[in-house]
Amino acid sequence: MSRLPPPETRTNPLSRRGFLVASGATGIMFGFSGVLAAIDPAVPGSVPADAKGPSFAPTIWFGIDADGIVTVNIIRAEMGQHVGTALARILADELEADWSKVRIVHVDTDPKWGFMVTGGSWSVWQTFPVFSQAGAAGRIALIEAGAKLLGTSPAQCSARAGAVHGGGRSISYGDIAKSGTVARQFTPDELAKLPIKPVEKRTLIGRKTPALDVDAKTNGSAVYGIDAKVPGMVYARPKLPPTRNGSKVVSVDDGAAKKVRGYQRYLILDDPSDTVPGWVMAIADSYPAAIKAADLLAVTWTAGPGADVSEKMLLDHAADLIGKADGGVELDVADHPASGAFGAGAASTIDAAYTTGTVLHFQLEPLNALAFEKNGVFEVHTGNQWQSLILPTLAKALGVAESKVIMRTYLLGGGFGRRLNGDYAVPALLATKALGKPVKMILTRQDDARFDSVRSASAQRLRMAFDGAGNVQAMEHHACAGWPTQVLAGAFLAKNKAGGAYDPFAISGADHWYAVGHQRVRAIANDLANTTFRPGWLRSVGPGWTNWALESFIDEAAHHVKADPVAFRLKLLTGAGRNAGSAPAAIGGALRQAEVVRRAAAMAGWGGKLPTDTALGIATSFGQERDMPTWSACVARVHVDRKTGVVTVEKLSLAVDAGTIVDPDGALAQVQGAALWGLSMALHEGTTFVNGQVSDTNLDTYMPLRIADVPELDIAFVDSKEVPVGLGEPATTVVGPAIGNAIFNAVGVRLRHLPIAPADVLAALKG
Repeated sequence: MSRLPPPETRTNPLSRRGFLVASGATGIMFGFSGVLAAIDPAVPGSVPADAKGPSFAPTIWFGIDADGIVTVNIIRAEMGQHVGTALARILADELEADWSKVRIVHVDTDPKWGFMVTGGSWSVWQTFPVFSQAGAAGRIALIEAGAKLLGTSPAQCSARAGAVHGGGRSISYGDIAKSGTVARQFTPDELAKLPIKPVEKRTLIGRKTPALDVDAKTNGSAVYGIDAKVPGMVYARPKLPPTRNGSKVVSVDDGAAKKVRGYQRYLILDDPSDTVPGWVMAIADSYPAAIKAADLLAVTWTAGPGADVSEKMLLDHAADLIGKADGGVELDVADHPASGAFGAGAASTIDAAYTTGTVLHFQLEPLNALAFEKNGVFEVHTGNQWQSLILPTLAKALGVAESKVIMRTYLLGGGFGRRLNGDYAVPALLATKALGKPVKMILTRQDDARFDSVRSASAQRLRMAFDGAGNVQAMEHHACAGWPTQVLAGAFLAKNKAGGAYDPFAISGADHWYAVGHQRVRAIANDLANTTFRPGWLRSVGPGWTNWALESFIDEAAHHVKADPVAFRLKLLTGAGRNAGSAPAAIGGALRQAEVVRRAAAMAGWGGKLPTDTALGIATSFGQERDMPTWSACVARVHVDRKTGVVTVEKLSLAVDAGTIVDPDGALAQVQGAALWGLSMALHEGTTFVNGQVSDTNLDTYMPLRIADVPELDIAFVDSKEVPVGLGEPATTVVGPAIGNAIFNAVGVRLRHLPIAPADVLAALKG
């Protein structure tokens, strides 16, 4: 089931309307519906300059100026993953551009760009067909115009390295642009039939090429949201209420705050969108003054729901909901009809419960937003991952039309899903509306942690039934957690055939590719979590907990039938029925997942002899979603200290099939980062709720992976010509269960909660 509308309805791609290529004195404009557009290059992440000449038109992806500079417009957020480089090379490869003349611009919000979101590992997957067609259309138009200028026919010409060659001569793209002779329209049917390059003729995709934004990031010229400033702005810091929802201000005493030099006043925010209820903002001349003044504001609130909630209450409530047979929504996954009650006629069954704790994002750059009104339009300057989601909320909060709000684009100092929820833009805009002057709001590290859209704690129950020969007959997976999509983006809830709505991002991963006979998957919303805080999307989202339970349980099943865990997985990855896969992105189905399992096992030396209390564990995943799967497998080599309970991960071996690898360096970095975060969440980081608030608000107690704990990494990609799919998240989900399975193989204890603390290991060894 598709999690969102298909890509062609999300990005206004080439296939939906005619594509126009035309040139004038200043360059070539590429656009749709006969509308011209001039591209004004800007430093990525900077405040864009006012456009000169013609305005941008709907879904305009690139332009070429008289110097041959190709400027590619990027609607995806840049948060360290070099997404602009990856996407630009797709277009530039088909265009036959000179890579040294390619530039990228991260654009501001505008309806013409279509659906603006950076998450779900979707960016390359969604953009590949759109940019391939755009580049191909541009190449054809340039060859036709170049042939005319060279006095030959298009059939006698070719494009290469930013120039058209034919008749023993050549002419650069810049000179063609300068000539003003490019005029070509493509109908939707023509676009669909464009001759996209065969894989063997690609010159940029899959090749080592310089990233386009490294210089700016390393020389200090890159501009992040926290760097944004305008003349006359004041600074703001919030005094956060006792609960995320429903708090109301009773009184404010700023007597002590008035002693802070630079303090101006406080604001009680009136928020019609109910995004930041109970917020009080300290306003000051400088950020240090705002920090001090906010600490000194004496605010009395009436608390909203969840003020007494603890982590144990969240998990206990989830377990209770799982125990109710009529709760939740079942996914449409069964290949075979159920034959009576679960386990009826089975020779044996197993049943296990798994939990995961609350996880914070803790991105390097704390949340911030600069807001002001200019010419009747409210501008918010910040880094954001899902502009299309937050714009209606901003308009509601301000009481204006959505066309009166624009979000300016900046680089993100880390996103990891936190900035998919743009709630932090609301208070800055409300403050600027109240004050009539620009307001720059920056959260402290502690504020950022308390206001985080955390990854919800989860509880899961899995069951499996076997016949007398150890073959799997049936399997059930019940998962309960806070549902971020239900709370933040209800329009994107999925529905089963019976009409039941569920959060696909809270259950994906459980709808696996194993052949298990009758399969049942049930998604259950933890209503207590949903009302206590705003559950968020954190790198890998649902598979971060569903795959922990699934792959730990598959290992338990293998040991139950006395099978090797690798062989057991391969036996179930048959590629039959619903697991055969489908075009365009899931061709090969479970057989591709089986291949990465084989490769990872071979890379790690599965079956070899290891020292005492040291062992290997394996886990595999198909990444985020069945219609955009990234097949991954990880083998973890761990050592367990029986005296201290400390688990040391010595090596992680990962095999990944992501189809065509567009940007090799970026792909490697994505898998490395994802795997290390998976390790971090498995053994090191996590927090708990106490009295409705997270108990850890800074890095003195919240302990992500440290450099000293980074293991050896061995990462290999399957060489593939298939459709490119996502790489930002899949490796995150396989590391935790691989470690848990390795611990069992090393010392014989099964851990069923993440994160795994030394005390948990010791308790299991003693138990």
